[in-house]
Formats: sequence, C-alpha cells, structure tokens
Amino acid sequence: MDQKMRPQRFVMDQGQRTSPIIWAVGIICTILSIGIIVSGVAVFTVYLIYKPKMPHLVVNEAHLNNLVYTQYGTLDVDMSVIILAENTNNKADASFSDVSLAVQFHGVDIARLQAYPFEVYRNNSQVLNYPVRSTPIPLDQFSKAEMEKELNKGVVQFGIYGKARTRWRVGIFISVKFWTRLSCHLQFFISNGTAVARDCSSHY
Repeated sequence: MDQKMRPQRFVMDQGQRTSPIIWAVGIICTILSIGIIVSGVAVFTVYLIYKPKMPHLVVNEAHLNNLVYTQYGTLDVDMSVIILAENTNNKADASFSDVSLAVQFHGVDIARLQAYPFEVYRNNSQVLNYPVRSTPIPLDQFSKAEMEKELNKGVVQFGIYGKARTRWRVGIFISVKFWTRLSCHLQFFISNGTAVARDCSSHY
C-alpha cells in the first residue's frame, strides 16, 4: 500500500536577535566617528584659509648687571631678561600658558622664569620682563672650572631653557594647541654686561 507523501516543512533558524543596546552603541560610535571626521575637515579647512603661524617666544634683550664669583665657588648673579611672546598671525588670536623657563650656568639652575596665562591678539606681542637676582649659588667642580675659564676670556655664557603651551584660535570652536620649546645660549661681556647678539626663538 502506497503511502502518501507528506510535504516537508523547512524551518529557517533566524538566530538570536541583536540587542537594542548593541544597536545603540553602534549608532553612538557612528555619530562620534562622523563628528571626528567633520572636526578634522573643519580644522584643515581653516588652516588652509588662514595659514596660521605658530606663536613663539623670543629672547628680545638681556643684560648682565652684576656677577660675583667667590673663592669658595659660589655664584651671585643680577641679570635683566626681556622675552617677547609673539603672535604674527593676521587673522588668529593666540594664548600662552604653562610658561616655565630656567636660567642656567652649565647645568646649574640660577633662576626660574614663569608667567600666568595670557592672551596675545593677532599680529601683536606681549612683553615679559624678568629681573633675575639670585642668592649665592654653590657651583660643582665642572661649573667652577668653566667659570674660571670664561672669566679669563672676559665672556661668560648662560642658558635659558624651557617651554610654554601655545594655542591659536579662530572664532569660538576652532583652536589648536602646541608646545613651544626654548633653548637659548647667551654670552655676556663681563666688562660691560652686554650680550652678544644672536637669534633666540622657541621652536616646536
């Protein structure tokens, strides 16, 4: 006796449905990615339009008012240093913060130069006037040898080292931050305290 063929039912396994939380996370990540891309394009477009130059520090003037070196190897310095915070952009304002500089004699700290955060408008500069007056500082053997050598030559060398955080800003939303670093060697004539002219500007 023939058996009737019953139609077979095929059931498709639809698997586990995606959780709404996963969908939400995916949407948020997509939105963030788009936002980052748009922000990058905006900053790049502004850069091409304005072509901003990075704000920087310049040692504009320095004078050695007095130097006392004793037979005990201690150094006492009275120095005047004028630093310019320059913003040479015509269309972008700039700001400086975390200014931290050190006056040194062959690795020995003489004084620390700092400044509160400040703004520098477009195509302008801010004068930072530092009177450097140290207490007697003991020198190590290397620094003593260098001091005696330079005193015999009549020219003594100091260094100004450090960094500052800069930011140029266009409008309310577009701003870019950088660190600018200063490494400057200043040579002074002991006879009159004048500094040998040289270019001392910070770099990135």
